[in-house]
Amino acid sequence: MRSARLQGFLLSLLILSSGFVDFSHGLSLTVSDTECVYEYVAYDGDAVSGNFVVVDHDIFWGSDHPGIDFTVQSPGGNTVLSLMGKSGDKFEFKAPRAGMYKFCFHNKYGAPETISFYIHVGHIPNEHDLAKDEHLDPINVKIAQLREALESVTAEQKYLKAREARHRHTNESTRRRVTFYTLTEYLALVAASCLQVVYIRRLFSKNLGYNRV
Repeated sequence: MRSARLQGFLLSLLILSSGFVDFSHGLSLTVSDTECVYEYVAYDGDAVSGNFVVVDHDIFWGSDHPGIDFTVQSPGGNTVLSLMGKSGDKFEFKAPRAGMYKFCFHNKYGAPETISFYIHVGHIPNEHDLAKDEHLDPINVKIAQLREALESVTAEQKYLKAREARHRHTNESTRRRVTFYTLTEYLALVAASCLQVVYIRRLFSKNLGYNRV
C-alpha cells in the first residue's frame, strides 16, 4: 500500500517538475449575441482541444432554432475551426503558430443561451525539442504523453457531465410544463362543470315557470 502511494507521489512530482505547457480551463458563458474567449498558445503545433454544450438546448429551442456558431481564429486572424448550428460538440486541432487564439460563440437567435465551455492546450516535445534542450529525455516525453492521455479522459468526463446537466434541465422543464398543463386542464374541467350546473339550473327554472303558467 505504501509502495503504491509512493509511486503515485513520485509520478506526480515528475509531472509537476517536467515544465511542459499544459493549460486547461472550464467556464460557463451566457451568450446573447457574440461572446469570445482568448487563450494563449505557447508553441507552434501545440494540441488545442475542448468541448462545448448548450445547457438550455431542448428547453427553449424550437424546431426553427438556428443553433450556436463556434469559430476559432489564429493570431493572424485566419479561421482555424468553424462549427455552425450546433447545440454542443467536441473540437481538436494543431495550432499552426504560437500566439493568442480567439474562440467565439455566435447566437443568431438573440435569446440568452447558457454554454458550458472547456478548453485544453497541451504540448508534447518532439525530436527537435529534444535536440535543442539537453535536459529533456524520452522519459519526460512519455510523461507528457501520459498526461495528455489523462487529460483526454478528463475532457470526456466534463463533456458528459455538461450533457447530463442539460438533460437534467430538460427533465425539470418537462416536469414543470406537464404540471402546468395538468393544472390548466383541471381548472378548465372545473369551470366547464360549473357552467353546466348553472345552465341546467337555469333550464329547470324556465321549465318550472312555463308549467306554472
